[in-house]
Amino acid sequence: MESSRLKKLASAMGLAVGASLRDLLPIILVVLFFQILVFRQPVPQIGKLCLGLGFVVAGLSFFVKGLEMGLFPLGEAMAYDFAKKGSVPWLIAFAFALGFGTTFAEPALIAIADKASTLRVFDGAEEQVKALQRSFSIGLRTTVALSVGLSLVVGVLRIIRGWPLHYLIIVGYVLIMILTPFAPKGIVAIAYDSGGVTTSTITVPLTTALGVGLASSIKGRNPLLDGFGLIALASLTPILFVLFFGMLWP
Repeated sequence: MESSRLKKLASAMGLAVGASLRDLLPIILVVLFFQILVFRQPVPQIGKLCLGLGFVVAGLSFFVKGLEMGLFPLGEAMAYDFAKKGSVPWLIAFAFALGFGTTFAEPALIAIADKASTLRVFDGAEEQVKALQRSFSIGLRTTVALSVGLSLVVGVLRIIRGWPLHYLIIVGYVLIMILTPFAPKGIVAIAYDSGGVTTSTITVPLTTALGVGLASSIKGRNPLLDGFGLIALASLTPILFVLFFGMLWP
């Protein structure tokens, strides 16, 4: 029995590795095309590049398989348990905590916040500049995390109440368009990028699992129609909140 399980796991990992190679193949071909045919130069450090590519394929394969085996079932099971318990306040609290926690720990957001802080704050004494940069970075990450947490609360209420998604999206982007001319020019591009970096490796799987699990457990809801859409809200609200953050930042 144990050997059979190991064989199934090995087969599944083999399929995952093959899928990762297939997904990365277009990127590899583009790089080789421009390096060899456009720049007409040999690929530098080919050994290190191949080793790095191997690490990427292995990491991506384990990550995707881990999502399938762990995070997706966990998120769906917790959403189902909350819906079965019938406690809307606890469900809302869980959605906010999930959105805030996953976003604050999102590697892409950390990278963007750190880079933005170095470009945003650079004048003054060295110690003062570093302190302001840390403050800006933490402030930006906290703002985005709060926005995603609140977006999941709205998304959960939308699934429970059956609110149309497109109305929420339209109102959100209208507010963004109104606020954009009044926000500092240095924060506008950061705000628009913040909407994309929040929906990355950690946030997306758990958010999707939450929406699908909740819609599956509520009578009258269609997981395909009602379970998705949380990512759209989680991409919209950070733009709005970061524009406000830029207007309030001293």
